[in-house]
Amino acid sequence: MARVVLSEDFGRQFTGGKTHFDLQVTTVRQAVRAIDALFPGVGKKLGACAVAIDGRIIATPLLEKIKPDSEVFFLPAIRGGNTER
Repeated sequence: MARVVLSEDFGRQFTGGKTHFDLQVTTVRQAVRAIDALFPGVGKKLGACAVAIDGRIIATPLLEKIKPDSEVFFLPAIRGGNTER
């Protein structure tokens, strides 16, 4: 099973603190749907995250394949810097 990991902040906000999931999925989209089934509504939030599979950040992740022994990280968007110009 693939290991799917959420950031601790994300887990605190949306999944009651749960950050690690062992899922039988073959795409990132299936992983999002599986977690959304456990925590309804969280799928939309995951869709806004960056995704890294086995240490490689994926630009358009939803259809990306996941191997049974893959590690998948959902990374929240990082904001910052000066927005005034």
